[in-house]
Amino acid sequence: MIKEDTIKQLINEALHARNHAYAPYSQFMVGAALITEDDSVYRGCNVENASYGATNCAERTAIFKAVSEGERLIKAIAIVGGVKDGDMTYAYPCGVCRQVLREFSNPGDLVIIVAKNQDDYKTYSLEELLPESFGPDFKSAK
Repeated sequence: MIKEDTIKQLINEALHARNHAYAPYSQFMVGAALITEDDSVYRGCNVENASYGATNCAERTAIFKAVSEGERLIKAIAIVGGVKDGDMTYAYPCGVCRQVLREFSNPGDLVIIVAKNQDDYKTYSLEELLPESFGPDFKSAK
């Protein structure tokens, strides 16, 4: 399980990452921060594109930054989001982000934190948000 001070640190880092979000189309600004097996922290924000399919979520931005630095195991991720200049809401990872998280975590151990602020948050395991998932440990029947 993850410590309370680590949760608050990740939420704070995600809030800072949100400031860099590029969301001119939806105005929904998202920030994410994750911690890896060696306690390194990586931030990410959502980056929209006029061709919507080329948009990247905050979670995947943070994950890809970590992986590009050689990381392979994520212990926890915090996600914050809300409409620009509006109230924060619980911003859950989309299905694609859940699958990417599955690739770089132990599903029962990964802690996903969705937060409005450091005092208002919820935690989940990846297994709760992506039950019966398909991952790199899958072995086909022969």
